[in-house]
Amino acid sequence: MSPLLELIQRHKAGTPCGIYAVCSANSFVLEAAILQAKRHNSLLLVEATSNQVNQFGGYTGMMPEDFRHFIQGIATRLDFPFQQLILGGDHLGPNCWQSDSAEIAMQKSEQLIAAYVAAGFEKIHLDCSMACADDTLPLADSLIAERAAQLCKVAETTYANRAANKADQRPPLYVIGTEVPVPGGAQEDLETKLEVTSSASAAETLTLHRDAFAELQLQSAWQRTIALVVQPGVEFDHQSIISYQSADAQALSTVLNSYPNMVFEAHSTDYQSPAAYKALVSDHFAILKVGPALTFALREVLFALSDIEQAILESIGQAMETANLKNVLEQSMLDNPEYWQPYYQGSRAAQKFSRQYSLSDRCRYYWPQQEVQQAVETLLNNLNHCQMPIALLSQYLPVQYQAIVQGDLANAPQAIIYHHIQQVTAHYASACLMGIDHE
Repeated sequence: MSPLLELIQRHKAGTPCGIYAVCSANSFVLEAAILQAKRHNSLLLVEATSNQVNQFGGYTGMMPEDFRHFIQGIATRLDFPFQQLILGGDHLGPNCWQSDSAEIAMQKSEQLIAAYVAAGFEKIHLDCSMACADDTLPLADSLIAERAAQLCKVAETTYANRAANKADQRPPLYVIGTEVPVPGGAQEDLETKLEVTSSASAAETLTLHRDAFAELQLQSAWQRTIALVVQPGVEFDHQSIISYQSADAQALSTVLNSYPNMVFEAHSTDYQSPAAYKALVSDHFAILKVGPALTFALREVLFALSDIEQAILESIGQAMETANLKNVLEQSMLDNPEYWQPYYQGSRAAQKFSRQYSLSDRCRYYWPQQEVQQAVETLLNNLNHCQMPIALLSQYLPVQYQAIVQGDLANAPQAIIYHHIQQVTAHYASACLMGIDHE
C-alpha cells in the first residue's frame, strides 16, 4: 500500500496525523526539508506546480522527468530513502493555458498529466477550476468535474501502460476540488476574514466528481481519490495573513466522515501559527501546502548573512570581493520584471519594498538567475573563509546564535541556512506528528 494512503487511513481511524507538501524547486529548501525528514525518519511530500514544471519546461526549465531526477539526485546525495519520498503535481490542468480555447487547453492538460504520471509522480492534483478563453463564466462545477475526470482517465491509462514495465511504481492518488486558491497566495489585498467553503458546496463537489468518474468507468481511481481542496479560511497576501479559525470550519470538517480514504487539502497555509497548524490537522485538513513561506525564510537568512558579510569585510579592511547579494537580486528583478510587476502596485518605493519583503515572495523566481546564483556562491565562499563572529550572529540570526553556542549547530553558512528554513518546516512536522517527539 502507498505510505501516503496508509497515513490517511491512520488519520481517518482517529490518529491526528497529517503530512505537509513542500511546494518548491529551490535546492536550499529541498535540501533542508530532506535533512529534516531524514532526521525524523518520516515521509517527505514534494510537489511541483504546473507553471513551474511542465511538458514545455515551465519557468524552471524542467519537465516532470527532469524534476524527478533533480529531487532524487538531492535525496541520493543526502542518503534519504526513495521509498520515503512522495512526488506530487499541483494545479495540473489548464492553469498555464487559460488564454487558449478550452479544446486546446485541455489537450495540453492531457499531455501535462501524462508527463507527470509517466515520470512517476504519485499524488496528482486534478485542477480544472480555471476558465479557458472561450468558457462561459462562472465555470460550472459540473464542467470542472467532467474535465477532472477526463484528465484522470489519461492518468489511469498512462499509469497502466507504464506499470507494465515499472512494477514498483505505486498507482496515482488523486486530489480534487473546485474552490481552489490561487497558486502562491492572493494577488489582491485581503479582507480580515475569508468565507469558509460551505458543507453543502463541498458535498456537491464530491457528488459531481464521483458521478463524473463513474461516467468514465473510473471507480477504481475514485477509491484512490484521497483529498478535497476547500477553503478553510486561511490565506495571505503581500503584507497580511488571515489566520485559521477552527470554530468557523467545524461544519465543513464533518463532510468527509463517510469517505474512508479522503481528507481535506489546505492550500496557502504559509505563515500560520503552530497552534493553527495543529488545529487544521485535527479538523481533518491533513494535507497542508507550503511554498512561499519557505523561500521567504531563505531570503531572510541570505539577507542576514549578507549583512554579516558586509560587517565582517568592513571590520577587517581587506580587499575581498563582496557578494553584494541584495543589490544583485534587486537588479535582476528590475531587469526581468515579468514575475513581480503584475503583482506589486504603488509607488517605486512601495514596489521596491514588496520586491524585497512581500509575503508572496515573488523574488523566489530569481534565485535561479545566473547572476543571483553567483552572488549567493560568492557570499557563501566569503563566509566560509572567515569565521562569523557570534556577536554578529546574535545581532542578525539570534535563533541560530543560540543553537551555535549550545553546540547544536555548526557555525557555517550552509548549516545556518538549513536551520533557518527548518524553523518553518518544523512547525508543520510537529502539527502532522512527524517530529521526533512523536516517533
